[in-house]
Amino acid sequence: MNIIALLNGTAVAIFGMILSASFCDIAWNRKKQIIIVGSMAGLLAVQGIVIYFMEIEAVRLFYPVITHLPLMIILYLFTKQQLWVTASVLTAYLCCQIRRWLALLVTAILGGDAVTQEITELMITIPLLLLLLKYISPAVRTISYNAKWMQSQFCLIPAVYYLFDYATQIYTDLMTEGTPVVAEFMSFVCCIAYLVFILRSSEEKWLRNQLELTQDSLNLQITQAVREIDTLRESQEKTREYRHDMRHHMQYLSACIGNNQLERAQEYIQKICSEIEANKVMVFCENEAANLIFSAFTGRAKEQNVPIIIKAQIPKNIHISESDLCVLLSNALENALHACQNLKEKGIQGKIEVSAFEKNKKLFLQFINSCDSDITFVQGIPVTSQPGHGIGVRSICALVERYEGIYTFEVVEDRFVLRVSM
Repeated sequence: MNIIALLNGTAVAIFGMILSASFCDIAWNRKKQIIIVGSMAGLLAVQGIVIYFMEIEAVRLFYPVITHLPLMIILYLFTKQQLWVTASVLTAYLCCQIRRWLALLVTAILGGDAVTQEITELMITIPLLLLLLKYISPAVRTISYNAKWMQSQFCLIPAVYYLFDYATQIYTDLMTEGTPVVAEFMSFVCCIAYLVFILRSSEEKWLRNQLELTQDSLNLQITQAVREIDTLRESQEKTREYRHDMRHHMQYLSACIGNNQLERAQEYIQKICSEIEANKVMVFCENEAANLIFSAFTGRAKEQNVPIIIKAQIPKNIHISESDLCVLLSNALENALHACQNLKEKGIQGKIEVSAFEKNKKLFLQFINSCDSDITFVQGIPVTSQPGHGIGVRSICALVERYEGIYTFEVVEDRFVLRVSM
């Protein structure tokens, strides 16, 4: 029996098992460390038994059953992540090829034989393992936090190589026979993987740009909403001042009447009433920010001759920030008003209905407006090809998702319905 080959086989087994465990996100403690070390010793013992009763080459044939599968089961018991455990073991197997190829390169340069290769593999095992543990393992573990489809993509190349290696070098001699389709297969896989990476990278960049545009739009809307709130608050403060100064107005009117200047008193009364009406903030609920937005859009709807009905029971203090509530209400009402304007151009009278209330610390909103029936939906979200439009819908979706809420869009009998729960 070749002692060097035996030591090399033991080294690569330990190399792969440690690397597989390091790729899994495990909160290590003394108990788990003892279990993993004991399990590794047990797997090495099983390999030793196979070598004792058969031969060292038999270990390669049964390796998936006597090492990889038990290792996956052990790691699964630690993580409860079947897909990621498989990805970790297959990725570690792929990393073993770095060790093998470097040894082949050194052997080719030095003009050595198989013994030289195995000695080189032994020598570079620990340095390579330390490098991978320090720089690669943390990066690999972060992928385990992603969605299953992302983990599947990461697992694809190691899985293809694993099957290819066993099919062409361990269970058959197709690779050594030099069959062109076999020899070029991994080059083909690398090319496809590179092209897929380019496509995914381009798609991710486009999505990132869209998110940045949406974020910029949200920031502008928040700024505008805050500005509108400040303006309305100033108007409300003026109304309070008018009420406070009512005594002075009454004194002036009394003087006018006392001097028989009735026409002048009437003009003054009309002037004061107009100023108060212009600065009036209607009260729909206890929440000041909601009242300001509802008042502003009620005024706009009245100017455009669009009937609007608002039934709101929003308390003064809610879990949603004032700026976010303003952005949500402003976008929804802006879209509703815009839809009614489009109908008005076609000679159709539209209307808007709003319902809002809070229950069990959840805010429920419903916006219903008249609309055209030809609205296009993609995955339940209305989309438009008109430039500059659709940002409001994306803003609503992004805001509701940030609060882990739920939104639905639908058209029912020529009425567009938006429901939000957050």
